[in-house]
Amino acid sequence: MSPPTISTPPPAVGPAPVPAASPTNSAPTGALLHISAQTIAFDRNHLEAPAGQAFVLDFNNDDPGIPHNIEIKDATGASIFKGQIITGPAKTSYLVPALTAGSYTFVCDVHPNMTGTLTAN
Repeated sequence: MSPPTISTPPPAVGPAPVPAASPTNSAPTGALLHISAQTIAFDRNHLEAPAGQAFVLDFNNDDPGIPHNIEIKDATGASIFKGQIITGPAKTSYLVPALTAGSYTFVCDVHPNMTGTLTAN
């Protein structure tokens, strides 16, 4: 009788996983914009960002118990960026990818009456 055979799985093949970036382990680059939601309205209806450069949008939801987010849409209404919905009071920072020069609409998905214009130039 021969001793039992112990098998080991073959080593993994392929590239090593790359850790995801998070606000705590990577420094954002680009402009820093600020906007708040208060009484189911944005505190401003116009934002400006540099064209061709990613930027950080600090979002402060000051409405207790009410969810808000920011979605950026192009001139055709197509979604360019959609931030995670957060319930207030809460703060988050959205990393928005570079936008081409032009005018965009931003809106809260939960409250479509909350809108504004973002200009990339």
